[in-house]
Amino acid sequence: MPLLQKAPGMAAAPDQPAPKGRRFLFLQGPISPFFAEVAAGLRALGHAAWRINLCLGDRLFWQGPGAVDFRGRLADWPDFLGAFYDRHGITDIVLLGEQRPYHKPAIALARARSIAVTVTDFGYLRPDWVTLERDGMGAESRFPRDPATIRALAARCPPPDLREHHRDSFATQARWDVLFHLASLLPLPFPHYESFLLHAPVPAYLATGLRLLLRRRETQAAAATLEHVTALGVPLYLFAMQMETDYSIRAYSRFPDMDSAIAETVASFARHAPPEARLLVKVHPLDPGLKAWARRVRRIAAAHGVAGRVDYLGGALPMEQVIAHCRGTVTVNSTVGVKSIAMGCATLPLGQAIYDVPGLAWQGGLDRFWREAAPPEPDLAEAFVRALAASLHVRGCYYTRPGLDVAVAGAVQRLHLGVLNVPIASPERVSA
Repeated sequence: MPLLQKAPGMAAAPDQPAPKGRRFLFLQGPISPFFAEVAAGLRALGHAAWRINLCLGDRLFWQGPGAVDFRGRLADWPDFLGAFYDRHGITDIVLLGEQRPYHKPAIALARARSIAVTVTDFGYLRPDWVTLERDGMGAESRFPRDPATIRALAARCPPPDLREHHRDSFATQARWDVLFHLASLLPLPFPHYESFLLHAPVPAYLATGLRLLLRRRETQAAAATLEHVTALGVPLYLFAMQMETDYSIRAYSRFPDMDSAIAETVASFARHAPPEARLLVKVHPLDPGLKAWARRVRRIAAAHGVAGRVDYLGGALPMEQVIAHCRGTVTVNSTVGVKSIAMGCATLPLGQAIYDVPGLAWQGGLDRFWREAAPPEPDLAEAFVRALAASLHVRGCYYTRPGLDVAVAGAVQRLHLGVLNVPIASPERVSA
């Protein structure tokens, strides 16, 4: 069914029969057919599945029965949703972005009713993994933070195959993202919808388009900069930026924006790093470019007297290529930290991160990091990645097939069997 075609039952709540199984409610998810196809798979196994549309974009990506529109104000949402939970006997809710304005009250209401909460997002492991986790991600994750528990969990898990199996499509992701957010700007039929976006979509898309046009040139410049600084033979450190639209910045750190995190890192680097060391500040490859980060980084470095020791890396240079040359990685709570730990590089999260574990991430603070931080313990790093893959992930991606089919199959299997936050024999086999 074409994405723009209205799915049956979208405007009203059908009286679905109650099969012998659980009763799932899907809220906002990936801008993809992923949720609709997972729901179809669960129905085929005897479960019931509904969806509440909050905006026109939600409608476009739910192709199937069970859809209900919420057209009220955000203040009316808890009463509407609580009544929906009770009327339909909901046992599980599934969503992406547990900190979104509509999802926080949804989770609170669910927990008060002992309704299971499942969250999904791009994987902690990249590129072709999808997270499926109970209750929340990052700081809300139930994944253990104790080294001994992680090692014990890993002992029950198979070694993961970290090779890339499914290449996702950025072009499809961008096209569906534009379709979703521009459709959701229309005042009808959802006049009171409040978007979770930090930036208005039209300026963000224009800026992203310009950045994509310049990406090749910026990547080449970043590669030249990296070649130059590595040839100097001095200690290199990396600050891995995140997108400011990432809810984990606002919800799971003390920083209101990336400028603050960069400024704190550069100030500490200026005071405490070896005088010959250099700091590489790498932009997120999907950053929309609404801020002139190269200029901002130069201004921050100059303000702290290290203009000649801080280098900006734009474009889309592979992160592994940068980490391989660095003694340490600093980030707020990016999944780059997982990659850095897996590569044996000293890592410091400034926010709340799932990998902020003694023996994995540096625990001694930012000022001491530059001279004292040791690499992660190799056996613990291996155990962490092994347990993470088997407990919290399915293989696949959101935007292109066959990776989408694989992710849907893996999610259906985990939800059907109730095997969230526990290891399975083989994530690849479950997703097959």
